[in-house]
Amino acid sequence: MHITETKIGKKKNMDNLRFEVVKDAFRKRPVEITPANVRPSELFGRLVFNREKMYKYLPSNVYEKMMEVMDGGERLDRSIADEVAKGMKQWAMENGVTHYTHWFQPLTEGTAEKHDAFIEPNGKGGMMEEFSGKLLAQQEPDASSFPSGGIRNTFEARGYSAWDPTSPVFIIDDTLCIPTIFISYTGEALDYKAPLLRSLRAVNNAAKEVCQYFYPDVKKVHTNLGWEQEYFLVDQDLFFARPDLMLTGRTLMGHDSAKNQQMDDHYFGTIPERVQTFMKDLEIHALELGIPVKTRHNEVAPGQFELAPIFEECNLAVDHNMVLMALMKRVASRHGFRVLLHEKPFAGINGSGKHNNWSLATDTGVLLHKSGKTAKDNLRFIVFVVETLMGVYKHNALLKASVMSATNDHRLGANEAPPAIISSFLGKQLSNILEHIEKADLKDIFTIKDKQGVELDITEIPELFIDNTDRNRTSPFAFTGNRFEFRAVGSEANCASALIVLNTAVAEALTNFKQRVDSLTAKGTPLDNALIEILREDIKISKPIHFDGNGYSDEWKQEAAKRGLDCEAVCPICFDAYLREDSVKMFENMNVMHRKELEARNEVKWETYTKKIQIEARVMGDLAMNHIIPVVTHYQSRLAKNINSMIKIFGQEEAKKLTARNVKIVKEIAERMQAIEMGVDELIEARKIANKIENQREKAIAYHDNIAVKMEEIRYEIDKLELIVSDDMWTLPKYRELLFIR
Repeated sequence: MHITETKIGKKKNMDNLRFEVVKDAFRKRPVEITPANVRPSELFGRLVFNREKMYKYLPSNVYEKMMEVMDGGERLDRSIADEVAKGMKQWAMENGVTHYTHWFQPLTEGTAEKHDAFIEPNGKGGMMEEFSGKLLAQQEPDASSFPSGGIRNTFEARGYSAWDPTSPVFIIDDTLCIPTIFISYTGEALDYKAPLLRSLRAVNNAAKEVCQYFYPDVKKVHTNLGWEQEYFLVDQDLFFARPDLMLTGRTLMGHDSAKNQQMDDHYFGTIPERVQTFMKDLEIHALELGIPVKTRHNEVAPGQFELAPIFEECNLAVDHNMVLMALMKRVASRHGFRVLLHEKPFAGINGSGKHNNWSLATDTGVLLHKSGKTAKDNLRFIVFVVETLMGVYKHNALLKASVMSATNDHRLGANEAPPAIISSFLGKQLSNILEHIEKADLKDIFTIKDKQGVELDITEIPELFIDNTDRNRTSPFAFTGNRFEFRAVGSEANCASALIVLNTAVAEALTNFKQRVDSLTAKGTPLDNALIEILREDIKISKPIHFDGNGYSDEWKQEAAKRGLDCEAVCPICFDAYLREDSVKMFENMNVMHRKELEARNEVKWETYTKKIQIEARVMGDLAMNHIIPVVTHYQSRLAKNINSMIKIFGQEEAKKLTARNVKIVKEIAERMQAIEMGVDELIEARKIANKIENQREKAIAYHDNIAVKMEEIRYEIDKLELIVSDDMWTLPKYRELLFIR
């Protein structure tokens, strides 16, 4: 039963609506799915035009050229595009495909696609299936309504999509999906993929040159990513009975459930049967699309879960995450659920993040963030750890800006989410090593041992047989053995936003490191001495970003400010970091984005922030005046009627004693309703004033300072009324019903 059905019903049915919806939800049983009588490895990649399919459907010479493009970074030869398209079409049609689309990632946090059929006129009054290399390689989807921050003018509104051959083509339903970049008529990036690919190229070039100090045969450095997708599930009928969830992705009102996550009994608990069935179905679809899903479990909050794959090359991992988020929503609907990817759909309990496990690896198999057994391995390990810290330190404000949004703003710093101050946790062992390198005499650097007798000298740093880095949940950027885990990324965000900044910052740090080392060696300093000298400098410079303590403490906020770290917490102001001169210089020097693109993206960020708060404010006003006030007034009238009846029966004096509590409640209701009505009026007026501001940045700040704050004040009054009004009259499903899946 949906909420829309109740509006045409009679009032006597309205009182029981929530209970009917809740009963329907609790009566649900798992949807049966066709058993997969095959192993996951047999499902994997079934709907992907991967290397195996290319080998089968492409001529050998075309296959070889495609491998050069995918593995060696060679430019795609347009002369082979027709042969590739022919093979793709044959494979796709054998799998029931009738349409194709250029699948891209605009600046909306989602994906975009326009489907075209495999048909062209045959010149004889009929049609034939056709798909050429030209259609594969490039299209002009226009897509002029996507946000561009002013890059696309009315008279030059063309947008072009171009195939990214490093990310395999895949099938969803009857459509062949071709991963592409999306650029403007004048060449600026209008998406996330184009700058992500540029950042990957930048970090590859910079890391490869530094790595060749240690391993001259290294030809390429890959960026790897393993994301951990957290999400909430709510029953679909309950979802439709909450207009705020439907329209904003979060509950704009709702009092805490008496029991939520305080017992820690949901975390890693037995997965509910309906959820388990959904997860199985989702995993089957994900595996068919080549997404290497591996881990599933209950998360901390009730109704919250996590899915994580095996790590992949960064570009492919980002594409897979975007595919998965869309897939989750489709599969959940089949099982009577709705997936909530909002970072904070429920107040007072954990929000959802998307931890990004980031690392570098070479084509020769060397993990750049994992220690080895030789002096050369260990020196390389320390260099790449420290230069990663350098990038994070120099651009900590920018890295924070890359994960900030109107939705993630609710999560950062609350209930296990990392704080809105970027720092890096290294763990005791690695911290001791860096401190020793920084302070010891040069001749002593290779002889230190720790108190336990384990060899810690740089020639014999042990491989991480045990977890030497702990699990500091308050650290936004933690070293976890052979990778860094960026925990501040929000659950509904495109991972590319954070990775563009991280990759570029590390590329800049490595480039700068090499320039200084080469400058010393050019003056006659031995290479090992030059490496150590510059390394020691950078350990000292990046020291402020290193923090192994409690990131939630007030003491850390004060300490972070003393260290010069960015402590800004106002989301629209955080976006300013993109336009700082050091940020613009970094992006331009690394050939990732230029000033015009950065300015445009910030316009989009500010506008998006404003619109999300604007929608929430309008929904809250509607719910307050058209749901809450009528229900509360009805309950107040019921109490008043009871008071009058008691007076008639017992007389004024006796009734005064018997109805004292009801009188108190009637008065409290009147006061809280008055506060809500005044708050909504003030909210509307504040929006009117803010909407007249033409500058997008100033408008976003006005929405943050004036509208968002007023919404919290209104919510406080509504949540108090939820505890007062009779349960049988409250029409909106409550937290205790939304959070606990049966």
